[in-house]
Amino acid sequence: MFGTGGFLNPEKLLKDLKIIEPGFVVADFGCGAGYFSLPLAALVGKEGVVNAVDVLENVLKVILSRAKAAGHFNLKTIHANLEKENGSNLSNSSQDAVFMANVLFQSQQKEAIIDEAVRITKINGYIVIIDWLPDSYFKTDQGWRIEPEKLKQILEKKKLKFNQEFQPDDYHYGLIYQKIE
Repeated sequence: MFGTGGFLNPEKLLKDLKIIEPGFVVADFGCGAGYFSLPLAALVGKEGVVNAVDVLENVLKVILSRAKAAGHFNLKTIHANLEKENGSNLSNSSQDAVFMANVLFQSQQKEAIIDEAVRITKINGYIVIIDWLPDSYFKTDQGWRIEPEKLKQILEKKKLKFNQEFQPDDYHYGLIYQKIE
């Protein structure tokens, strides 16, 4: 749907998705060095908050430094293990959206991560998943890729409502679901 050719462009993708609004509270699971967190911080504005969540403490220091340098004082870092119950350390139903870009392929406990996203998402909030296409010729060194159809089955089991499917670039697929109860 939004295929840009080449590789992910977070700013363009977030603009094209049209689901993030000023004032939103958003969690970025597996934020890394802020590939999506920093553009999200710009979109939610001063009234919003981005919770950048990662298991690696060193990347959280990098993203916080980058956010401050860019003037994004609305970004908070959280050291967390998303594979554990309540692992994000965020409150129930506290996020307008949860982003997971290139997270699920790294875990054999995909459902635990999805359960955590569902737990912290507000009713009518969004869960956005971007992951590697199973058959893309770009191969990662590690991981357990999941086919979009299998992921859809898991998400629908969680009583989430399908919103849209998109292809953010030549190597990834994207799914957006909404929490309805």
